[in-house]
Amino acid sequence: MCAAANLNTPLLFFSGKGGVGKTTLAAAHALARANLGKRVLLISTDPAHNLGDTFDRELDGTARAVAPGVDALEIDPDAECRSYIARVKENIRATVRSSLLAEAERHIDLAAGSPGAYEAALFDRMVAIILDEAQLGEERGYDQVVFDTAPTGHTIRLLNLPELMGAWIDGLLRQRHEHNRERSQWLGENEPPQDPLYELLHERRRRIAVVRDMLLDHEQSSFVFVLTPEHLPVRETQRAVAELAEHRLPVSALAINKVLPGVAKGAAKEPVGQPGPDDFLGQRRAAQGRHLETIERLFADLPRSFIELQSTDVHSLEALRRVAAQWQQGD
Repeated sequence: MCAAANLNTPLLFFSGKGGVGKTTLAAAHALARANLGKRVLLISTDPAHNLGDTFDRELDGTARAVAPGVDALEIDPDAECRSYIARVKENIRATVRSSLLAEAERHIDLAAGSPGAYEAALFDRMVAIILDEAQLGEERGYDQVVFDTAPTGHTIRLLNLPELMGAWIDGLLRQRHEHNRERSQWLGENEPPQDPLYELLHERRRRIAVVRDMLLDHEQSSFVFVLTPEHLPVRETQRAVAELAEHRLPVSALAINKVLPGVAKGAAKEPVGQPGPDDFLGQRRAAQGRHLETIERLFADLPRSFIELQSTDVHSLEALRRVAAQWQQGD
């Protein structure tokens, strides 16, 4: 782990371009923390789940032990969306007249396919895990929740949701408050009527605000961007780090993965001669060296950790422990 980075926060997110090794590094970090005696909950929010394959285990939406001190689960976005819509329907049944209920439910079903519904359902589950299921800081709870996220663009949209959903719920609360006030005046009542839906919205707004504050707090949340020393991952990471900074989300460290042995930590800057046209490995080493120089220039203010390209695929506990050993050593 990067010695200069604070990666001991209750919430830790691994993000980056698809294919750079987010799942591997998130799993390796979880094992490294467990080696220090911590209890870790490892969660995949990526629809294309690889977490179970990485541990060579079957995973679903229920936390299961994958290693001593590490539990893991894979959030099924489709199942969460169905559950989310079912909860919305249940909530409106107490407030919508029976004659309008069928039409209201039809509109809710249509909204399930609208932009943002998937992210909203996923974020609702994340809120439940963070505030309820993980029991962070409690005697029987987890010390850290590690999120293995979807590729960068999806993750940024997801992390922006607290602000967007908070504003949306504020609008609904204002409308509901005005409706209740007018209803009280029309009925000649001094006090506004009890409104379960208003209370539900208010509680949901409170929970979203709590999680939003945690995401913005450098003592509560940290973000690791995983990249490989290649042109596209470097550029995507540059854009993502800048965008998260605009939203005050704390990027704590970079994990540069799949580095050829001997190239990391400035070794590529040593003069090695110009590789010949048929020297494939030499050309790859030279290219990685150039990209590592770019990474050092663009992200000079961020702690960086280098993980070497493994000689075998990483899909077992033994292979993950080898990566975890490198991750623990840090930069």
